[in-house]
Amino acid sequence: MTCPTNLESHPHFRGPRRLYHVALFAVRIGIVSPYSLTSPGGVQTQVLGLARALGTVGHQVRVLGPCDGAPPETGVTPLGASIPTFANGSIAPIAPDLACTLRTIRAFRDEEFDVIHIHEPICPGPCQTALFMRSAPIVGTWHAAGGSKAYLTPGVRWLATRMNVRTAVSTDARDMAHEALGGEYEVVFNGIEFENFRQSSAATSSTPTIAYLGRHEPRKGLEVLLQAVASMSEDVTLWVMSDGPQTDELRSRYGTNERVKWLGAVSDEEKISRIKGADVFCVPSLRGESFGIVLLEGMAAGTPVVASDLPGYRNVAIGGNEAYLVPPGDAEALRAGLRRVLDDELLSNRLSKAGLRRASEFSMARLANIYLGLYERAIEIEQRDPDRGGWRGELSRMGWPSNLNKRTPEPS
Repeated sequence: MTCPTNLESHPHFRGPRRLYHVALFAVRIGIVSPYSLTSPGGVQTQVLGLARALGTVGHQVRVLGPCDGAPPETGVTPLGASIPTFANGSIAPIAPDLACTLRTIRAFRDEEFDVIHIHEPICPGPCQTALFMRSAPIVGTWHAAGGSKAYLTPGVRWLATRMNVRTAVSTDARDMAHEALGGEYEVVFNGIEFENFRQSSAATSSTPTIAYLGRHEPRKGLEVLLQAVASMSEDVTLWVMSDGPQTDELRSRYGTNERVKWLGAVSDEEKISRIKGADVFCVPSLRGESFGIVLLEGMAAGTPVVASDLPGYRNVAIGGNEAYLVPPGDAEALRAGLRRVLDDELLSNRLSKAGLRRASEFSMARLANIYLGLYERAIEIEQRDPDRGGWRGELSRMGWPSNLNKRTPEPS
């Protein structure tokens, strides 16, 4: 990547004057999450993991997002409690209320970021507020696939133009955003903190064990997995992590099965330990997955993965050897796949080794380096058009004179 020769003249530049590449000096980066950072979720995991990776290489990173309770770690600015909202077949913990908007405005006013990175930029709440304010160059990242009602909101196409650089974590997410909003998108990926899995100890079990991690809601397919396990032999244990709107209903139906261990919400340490200690990691989602980050967690743990054959999951399991894929929603096919991986040691070892190799390609450190290049690009774009997004620039685009302080000469 070429280094800009005049980045130091950018109004947001505050690094050492002798260094011009973003990767070579400390910049202030604001990362915005639309979802509650105290709730488990793929986007939240990416936001916090990326912030840690960027901080490790010397950048000043602040994460902004809703929090239901105390912030999950240092470096997080809580923007208030979330309001559970139905979206994309799930319940999203977002904060589209006025109180969150005011806290977001105050945070951006106080922090003076060099660059802002917004995840799910069109999602109502702090993300849209950040686009309206546009206090620094912006990189936006789209995660979701499968449609969103947020795209029906008037003005979202204009909001999307407030970003300097647009990215998506998969081709599915890119295509959905492009269809709704137009524009160009660079496909990146979701990252994983690979070293955490290598260093963790494995939980133990006296019987062959299957691990499940995911929100308890219909599109995640937990009931299909419970049906599959119910028809398997008595020597199999299922660890069910997390919770969700379906938890009580599913426990009332399948809670009498002593082989199913309902673990509830678990810490990151226990999550990794359970996945690593299981004989199979199962991901039975039915739809609405744009990227298989949860598959990567199983692969990074060295555990064979059995998952639904979804387009989003094939972003990760591209070679056919990294995961054993079965038709989504088919309990019998899932049972047969789980049984085969449990019983076939050669297959299990092949999946484990191929999965480890694949997961190593998605390190969070590598992703952070990619984003640093995108942040630099956003700053360069902003430098070429410093009024972009400002109120003077917007008036100019509507045909008004950009310098409103100049009087129009009166006719003589």
